[in-house]
Amino acid sequence: MPRTFASVTGAAALAGLVAALSAPAMAQYPDRPIKMIVPWAAGGDTDNIFRPFAAEFQKHLGQPVVIANVSGASGTVGAREAKTAAPDGYTVYAVHDYIHLTFYAGISDVKYSDFEPICLVAATPSVLTASAKTPWKNWQELTEDAKKRPGEITVGATLGSTSHIFPAMVEKAAGLKFKYVSYDGLAPRMNALLGGHINLTDSNLTQKGKVEAGLLRFIAIASEKRDPESPDVPTLKELGMNIVYEVVRGILVPKGTPAPARAKLEEACTKATSEPSFAQAMKLQGTRVAYLNANDYAAFLTKIDGENKTVMTDLGLIKK
Repeated sequence: MPRTFASVTGAAALAGLVAALSAPAMAQYPDRPIKMIVPWAAGGDTDNIFRPFAAEFQKHLGQPVVIANVSGASGTVGAREAKTAAPDGYTVYAVHDYIHLTFYAGISDVKYSDFEPICLVAATPSVLTASAKTPWKNWQELTEDAKKRPGEITVGATLGSTSHIFPAMVEKAAGLKFKYVSYDGLAPRMNALLGGHINLTDSNLTQKGKVEAGLLRFIAIASEKRDPESPDVPTLKELGMNIVYEVVRGILVPKGTPAPARAKLEEACTKATSEPSFAQAMKLQGTRVAYLNANDYAAFLTKIDGENKTVMTDLGLIKK
């Protein structure tokens, strides 16, 4: 019995010593720059949303936040790099809903539960957008043409991601048949759309300037109500389709990241998303600030994972 007691107390003392030695190091966290993995190319929606966020984030962390655009394979290259990064608080992962979709589509074995949630940052309603080189001016003309030419209307999409699922939901609800053309991210899709190489894609209100210049056409927005910034764009609900779809973006860290580091990151995220300058930057991106703390974001991720699985199943795209 005395030997057992001595072993237990010795182990407890050792654990206390380790905690005491590591506490000052974590208390100084962060003491060097933090890498933010954005799994899409520079110039796309995700990059354009996280750059102004990173500027506010680093202000409240007291260290630079350096964006690393790790693109490729529908965002899964960046996801894998983030998953395997050292869980020390110096790598954060800028994610959106694609992580649920690529997993269920069988494109990637990385899933949201491979990470620890820090915060939800923003939500962007999707807009079905047409090239100005198409003959249609509105949804009614588009559907009439699509029904005459099933499988011929081309839609640019990152296969297995949000830009694929959103038009696929519209396609199913309207009883249409589209032809999907694969692009890795928004920037190449928009270039193809502007050039008339594809007919449609999923975009958002950041393209309003191009619409006003006559280069693109907004067909319908997937929000509950018409957006005051583009009041002439009908909602899909108005057009008879019960579709409300937003791309939501947040911050995750590798599993095993210490709780004190996660708490510091969460605190900085709370302050960053509260900055008026960030709200203004999001407005310019056709996006709203949609903050959730770590606990609420964890519950939200579980909820939308189930919803995305259901959507993928309904569309016949699920592989897992």
